[in-house]
Amino acid sequence: MIFSILFFILVLICLWLYLDFTYGRKRHVKELKKLNFPERKSDIRIFTDGTDLFEDLFKELETATDHIHVLFYIVQNDAFSERFLQILEDKAKSGVEVRLLLDWIGSFGFKRNYREKLKRNHVQFAFCHVPRFPFFFYTLQKRNHRKITVIDGKAGYVGGYNIGKEYIGGDPKLSPWRDYHLKLQGEGVHDLQMQFLADWTLATKEKVKKDPRYFPPLPKGTSQHRFSATEGVELEAIYIRFINGAKRSFYIGSPYFVPSAPLFDALSDALDRGVEITIVVPKLSDHALVQEASYPYFRKLLKKGAHVYQFETGFFHAKILIRDDSDCDIGTANFDNRSLFLNHELNCYIYDPTVVAHAKSLLLQDISHSSRLTLRQLNQPNFFRNCKEWIAQSISHFL
Repeated sequence: MIFSILFFILVLICLWLYLDFTYGRKRHVKELKKLNFPERKSDIRIFTDGTDLFEDLFKELETATDHIHVLFYIVQNDAFSERFLQILEDKAKSGVEVRLLLDWIGSFGFKRNYREKLKRNHVQFAFCHVPRFPFFFYTLQKRNHRKITVIDGKAGYVGGYNIGKEYIGGDPKLSPWRDYHLKLQGEGVHDLQMQFLADWTLATKEKVKKDPRYFPPLPKGTSQHRFSATEGVELEAIYIRFINGAKRSFYIGSPYFVPSAPLFDALSDALDRGVEITIVVPKLSDHALVQEASYPYFRKLLKKGAHVYQFETGFFHAKILIRDDSDCDIGTANFDNRSLFLNHELNCYIYDPTVVAHAKSLLLQDISHSSRLTLRQLNQPNFFRNCKEWIAQSISHFL
């Protein structure tokens, strides 16, 4: 009797989760509103070391005179984060308008006293993507994974880094942290500003006026590029088109590799037509099951001649695609189902051969610190790994 009751309750919970996710997804797609950005020209700098990035970012923050707009997925509770927050508070007290937007799940542990201190010091603070009924489970899965900083409407940052000690080598297990983050000065900052304000309005319901001071005149930079903002709907098709355009080579750098079936088919077709595909992932893992979820895909790709490398000197968190040495994508999206179908992401497609060549040199440097994964390694008998692969495949949509 008790077993029957528990089984009935479990069935009801599974049914609720299914209906919640299915109809939540339908409403999300129906109500989707996204920004479309044109091609721009900006000066672009790529950071791969957290210490260098935050030295530059903090310096820019400290010189702000009008406004600071910041969106991060994660801000940790540690001394490094406190230094970042103190800069925001000091600037707000000096009269600079400061907005800080954090993802509710990503920064779930962000201390209440931090939030209260920010508000006392005139920093406008908000969480985005707070789960809500009637589709609580679906909204719990959606995340704002963008990391945007705009300073005085003239300098902008976007990429893979968040705020916390691990990003500057403070976590012994994940150190050094390898990531790619962009700094832009030029026309593209306008689009970063637009996206931040759209995300702020969605989270707070505050209709921020498009004040001219948020959008000062910006010079043309040297590098042609275009931003692509996605919200769990269009990224799969964008990636497939990007892969389908490859003629010679295609590089993928990502901390997680869990492609959808159509995206995997695009990679397989590229190999069939002679495109050399190289994939770089970390050897270390910062989340359970994500490595095991990638192994079935790697087996099939390796059989077709793809090259897979596991970064060994630290944790590899970069998100980069390079096609034919002619254009590349650096941004916030991972090569996984969560970025494809759930997260709000922001990628920068770069068409400047000089920047693309530099990005490729950085990735080749990372490959030189990696070991090559072989089919023999993946096919060695391992009962526990096989069990984890099975579990990972069953929940791959959420990895």
